[in-house]
Amino acid sequence: MTDADAYIEDFARFIQASPSSYHAAAEVGRRLEAAGFDRLNEADAWAMPKPKGRKPRRQFVIRDGAVVAWNIPAGASGLTPFRILGSHTDSPGFKLKPNGSISAHGWRQASVEVYGGPLLNSWLDRELELAGRIVTRDGREVLARTGPYLRIPQLAIHLDREANDGLKLDRQQHTQPIFGTVGAGEGSILAVLADSAGVRVDDIAGFDILAADTAAPARFGAGRSLFAAGRLDNLTSVYASLVALLQAKPAADSISVLAAFDHEELGSSSRSGANGPLLEDVLTRIGSGLGASSDDRHRSWAASWCVSADAGHAVHPNYPDRHDPANRPVAGGGTLLKLNANQRYASDAHGSALWQRLADAAGAPVQVFVSNNTVPCGSTIGPLTATRLGIRTVDVGVPLLSMHSARELCHVDDAVALADTVTAFYAGS
Repeated sequence: MTDADAYIEDFARFIQASPSSYHAAAEVGRRLEAAGFDRLNEADAWAMPKPKGRKPRRQFVIRDGAVVAWNIPAGASGLTPFRILGSHTDSPGFKLKPNGSISAHGWRQASVEVYGGPLLNSWLDRELELAGRIVTRDGREVLARTGPYLRIPQLAIHLDREANDGLKLDRQQHTQPIFGTVGAGEGSILAVLADSAGVRVDDIAGFDILAADTAAPARFGAGRSLFAAGRLDNLTSVYASLVALLQAKPAADSISVLAAFDHEELGSSSRSGANGPLLEDVLTRIGSGLGASSDDRHRSWAASWCVSADAGHAVHPNYPDRHDPANRPVAGGGTLLKLNANQRYASDAHGSALWQRLADAAGAPVQVFVSNNTVPCGSTIGPLTATRLGIRTVDVGVPLLSMHSARELCHVDDAVALADTVTAFYAGS
């Protein structure tokens, strides 16, 4: 079993190092390289020499804000199946628009666009930073983050006496953050970003910059069992898969794969999203390096598994009517096995049996999540992966409260249970 205190402490550091999908992918890559994984470039030929003795081949590739890593056991062939843990690096929030500095009524503001489906009100009155990537005129990509720099101020109750009866925010007018006052002499947003990235502002040719809450993660509550932080959806799964890949003794008869995609909150249709070619590209190239024919590749995938790990919902004590009356997962009750009759999740009977076997091997509890019939069910990368590749897939996750808030909540034991169960998955249980 994983040491819960050490796990959550390091998870908090991982979150703080990952204010954007680009930072998350880079942090995963940094930790993989420190553990002896080799980074490959997609534009290069991928050399996969025969391993010496029983030493596995451990490699990874980063594509924009996504990262895929794999551990190939000695003796693997083109027929060896894959065990894939799929997650995503992005979270809902706000993205900086071009010409992102504006002024109004004495205030300097950032012009931002809503990214995904955030709980808008949760972003009010928080110190935010800007973080993401900058591309220079010569094509070089660098990461940038400003630290606390922005705030979306809420209108005072004195000027909106009905605010507590139903706050409604206009996505354009009411969500533009302030960062200073007109005439105060501060530099432009791009200048601040350039300084944080160590480049000249005149060299910036493009950027993908998002806002992130700067409040530190925190344990609290009875027994310090609760954990609050930004971006738990879905860094809980990214981190669990990373820890599992690094600590699991890999199965001799399967190739362990970490696949952390970008743009899930937008529908995953991008070159680095789960609906794009990234995973297929990587699996095909691994198979080719192992001598797989086209027929071998399809046989390998038919014997493979993908665990799609994303956040799920714990029963909210103040809104119990929003949950299924017979399946009511609670915080601290274990990981979620996510089911949906309309294939919003990819789990089926075989996937359910697999996840239960893995949980039993890990000594970790499992709960079932099914939506209330009157509440539309969200979706994940699971159905996309199953549809694109034909690989059998099961949807799981950690139960949260306040999903898509700027600051979400989980139980420490559930986060640890996910890592333990994924470790059993990679170990071939």
